[in-house]
Amino acid sequence: MGMPSRRKPSVPTKLVQDWQLPAAATLGSSVRARGILLEARARLPFAARKLLDLEAGTLVLRIPEESDVDVSGIASSVEKTLDGIEAMPVIPREVEDILSISSAERHRWLKDGRLQSAGTRTVKLRGRARQITFHVFEPSHIEDLLDRDLPELWREEDRQTASENRKRAAGKAAMARASKRKAASPDENRPEAEELEGWDAFESMGMLR
Repeated sequence: MGMPSRRKPSVPTKLVQDWQLPAAATLGSSVRARGILLEARARLPFAARKLLDLEAGTLVLRIPEESDVDVSGIASSVEKTLDGIEAMPVIPREVEDILSISSAERHRWLKDGRLQSAGTRTVKLRGRARQITFHVFEPSHIEDLLDRDLPELWREEDRQTASENRKRAAGKAAMARASKRKAASPDENRPEAEELEGWDAFESMGMLR
């Protein structure tokens, strides 16, 4: 059994700057706020990315004490990222969090046009050769859906449509079963009284009374 790994001691840091993310940018979503953080980190030098973090809807820049990090350069990059951040396209996982919808609902509503795509984006997965392409959405469109509570209305429409489809399917199945029974039964157009010889005499004997 190997020796337990020791944690690296945390390096004392100091807060040097922070940026409160506007509600118009996050749309009330912690997932969207995290996406903004990743966008800002992606524009920083690799060694500086972990110095920027997210705390309670605020981007914070903390640097190690006695560090010679170029704070002004990092701050300038973050501020450029945040300039116009409200217009940053909304990606699928952010849409699901903002609207409180499932992946299945997102796919269904995108397919039937209720959820309007603003185009696609292709990214390469970290450490892999494979790329993925997904739809992105305009923040104004997603905000409008949220404000009008359209996802709940769409769910009710979908429930009604599903109910109507089940009724139609049940009706078709009942008609099919009736058609099969009719095909399997004797010819109903042939009167039974004509098939029985001496019926009048049989009845006159009172056998059915």
